[in-house]
Amino acid sequence: MTHTNATGSAALARGLGGVGLPLLVLAMLAMVVLPLPPLLLDALFTFNIVLSLMVVLAVVYVMRPLDFAVFPTVLLLATLLRLALNVASTRVVLLHGHTGTDSAGQVIEAFGEFVVGGNYAVGVVVFAILVIINFVVVTKGAGRVSEVSARFTLDALPGKQMAIDADLNAGIITQEEAVGRRAEVRTEADFYGAMDGSSKFVRGDAIAGLLIVFINLLGGILIGTLQHDLGLAEAAQTYALLTIGDGLVAQIPSLLLSTAVAIIVTRMSRAEDMGRQLMNQLLGDPRVLRVVAALLGLLGLIPGMPNLAFLTAAGLCAGAAWWSAQQAAGAGEEPAAPATPAQVAAPDTDALRELSWDDVGQADPVALDVGYRLIPLVDRQQDGELMRRIKGVRRRLSEELGFLVAPVRIRDDLDLPPQGYRISLLGTPVAQGEVHAERELAINPGHIDTPIQGIPTRDPAFNLEAVWIDPAQRDEAQARGYTVVDVPTVIATHLSKVVQENAHELLGHQEAQQLLERLAKSAPKLVEELTPKTLPLSVIVRVLQELLRDQVAVTNMRTICQVLAEHGRTTQDPETLTGQVRAALGRAIVQRLGNQAEELPVITLEPRLEQILQDALKGGSEGGIEPTLAERVQGQLAATTQRQEMAGQPAVLLVSPALRPWLARFLRFAVPSLKVLAYNEVPDNRRVKLVAAVGG
Repeated sequence: MTHTNATGSAALARGLGGVGLPLLVLAMLAMVVLPLPPLLLDALFTFNIVLSLMVVLAVVYVMRPLDFAVFPTVLLLATLLRLALNVASTRVVLLHGHTGTDSAGQVIEAFGEFVVGGNYAVGVVVFAILVIINFVVVTKGAGRVSEVSARFTLDALPGKQMAIDADLNAGIITQEEAVGRRAEVRTEADFYGAMDGSSKFVRGDAIAGLLIVFINLLGGILIGTLQHDLGLAEAAQTYALLTIGDGLVAQIPSLLLSTAVAIIVTRMSRAEDMGRQLMNQLLGDPRVLRVVAALLGLLGLIPGMPNLAFLTAAGLCAGAAWWSAQQAAGAGEEPAAPATPAQVAAPDTDALRELSWDDVGQADPVALDVGYRLIPLVDRQQDGELMRRIKGVRRRLSEELGFLVAPVRIRDDLDLPPQGYRISLLGTPVAQGEVHAERELAINPGHIDTPIQGIPTRDPAFNLEAVWIDPAQRDEAQARGYTVVDVPTVIATHLSKVVQENAHELLGHQEAQQLLERLAKSAPKLVEELTPKTLPLSVIVRVLQELLRDQVAVTNMRTICQVLAEHGRTTQDPETLTGQVRAALGRAIVQRLGNQAEELPVITLEPRLEQILQDALKGGSEGGIEPTLAERVQGQLAATTQRQEMAGQPAVLLVSPALRPWLARFLRFAVPSLKVLAYNEVPDNRRVKLVAAVGG
């Protein structure tokens, strides 16, 4: 039943709103043309005052200016209503003013007699002061604030839109939230722009009211003396009362609306009640009231001053300061809840407290879990060496990769072996190993003739043959050609290799945004042109991730962004854009291969095999080649790569740009040491030397 009544009330309000506004406009036009009886004038003037009071209270109680977005329209309608009433009352005053002071209604007569109070000179002065306050102080100040607010709001509109797009691309907000924020930004710009125009209505209304008063007074005296044979004093007395009453009935609502305009344009956009803002910001600090009380008390003690008034005010301020201090102290202390029997029996406050987002698990970007025997290596109080090694690894990888590697979260895990460790990325374990904390690892580089005694194992980072030896055997192992490292170095090297191989998973929207913000300090126009005008942040993130996946650092962000800004106008495909960026970074890519000779040894595919692969990829299929052919190609490339490495040369497969992405994915895990380059990635000043051609 309640729901039905609410629905009916809403429908009735919509119906009245749809009919009432046109009727109001027609009524205002009728008031300008048709004569109104004094009784109807009293009702309309009363309605005008009530409307002005409602608007002022609505402005005071509204939480945000945008919550009263219809205010400019209300202001226009109220101004037109008041001007129409001025025209109607002027007609009545000039036509029937000679009959007495009640000819224009009781409202005008009451306001005139209340202000005049038997002295017309005082009435004129009071009315003039009221007009000056409205016109010079409130209206002019509100108009200036509206103009400045509108200008700054419109100037900030592009920046707010870009901030919303950046939050959307970074995944901070959803698409629906972005739409809502954009609508709010547009509404805010429209509101302050409309307020700038509406303040001109208020200013014009104040000028019109002043002119109407002079016309009524002068015209009334002339009409009364020349047409109705009134004496000059009698005409001046009658028409002065009617004029001042009419002016006050119009100027008081005008002053209220001007005050409402000034209040709403000077408010902050924060969603907070204005009364609460005043109390919190003006009287929130008890020191303000204490200082005021002290100053008033000193003034109250001076002879000749109004001692009683000043001392009373000082006492009130001191009492208010004490009360404010007590309220602040009470708010800072949490009230102690009475203990229940369950609490007495089981005083586990952590189990009884309310859950919060702090209790929700969150995946760390990089995590290292260690067994309890390895805790001394990561304990700061025990001067854990592994902590310093990991910090050095982060610094080196950040310099090499081109972005800040996330901190490593380290903790112990009883589920691991006592000397085991586990490396996790984004909450998922990707590598693990087991060490001997009291020993050192002697790694066989591949040419050891005389093995050393110890515990055979394999290096966890590069899977090389190794032996766990006693620290006393270190010199002997190095003399035989072993590479000897301690346990912190073993774990730190393994962590470094895992992070470097999976760096693309650690670079997300936030890291990409920080890279762009850093570049914007030196090349602001480039970043402004790139995003969000040309490419969304999500596409830029995909390109950077693909580069890191191919072991290409993103240190040269200027070149990367220039290429993306140039080619992003024609395509937003991350794979195509990655190819263009790799071509621009070709010199750095080839240099990182470690071969500084003029000739770059390369492996190629025979033309027939390359044509078969291109035909298979034309339809968009990445698995269109025969499994046996793929296996033969993979085997031949692995054998050729091994020969190149044994000869001390880098293994580089040179293919067409169209095949490079697919072959890089196909060989990434099968032949990880083989680097796949496209023809356009080799610099013009580097010659290539064909060392093998794979034909399948």
